[in-house]
Amino acid sequence: MADFRYGPVELYLVGFEGERPADSVIEALGELLDGGLMRLLDFVLISKSDDGDITVVEIEDEDFPLDLHEVGIAGEEDIAELSELIPPGGSAALVALELLYARRLAGSVDASGGVVLSAERIPAPIVNAVMDLADPA
Repeated sequence: MADFRYGPVELYLVGFEGERPADSVIEALGELLDGGLMRLLDFVLISKSDDGDITVVEIEDEDFPLDLHEVGIAGEEDIAELSELIPPGGSAALVALELLYARRLAGSVDASGGVVLSAERIPAPIVNAVMDLADPA
């Protein structure tokens, strides 16, 4: 089996009001990281002026209570592409989370000659809405 140093990484672009996420969001992310299932590799704050000018702040430059394992995995191309999704006058956080729980599986798939052909995430609001329709508990 391949001994991967990293598991798969997911990039999230999360829009929010104001210049930074609410403290409750940062606390919830911290709890997730403390659980050992994920590792924070990058955290970038992106804001877009009403004129469309982009401002990028790497979390390492800010006073945030989160431990970053790596910085820079979200590259300039990722930031440029994803910042197009932010509406003028809006802000977002670009977060790179390593899926520690999937590292061993990724190594086993690779060692066996397997290749992930597709991976898709269904957002929680959609899953909950569908399940509520199927079983309105």
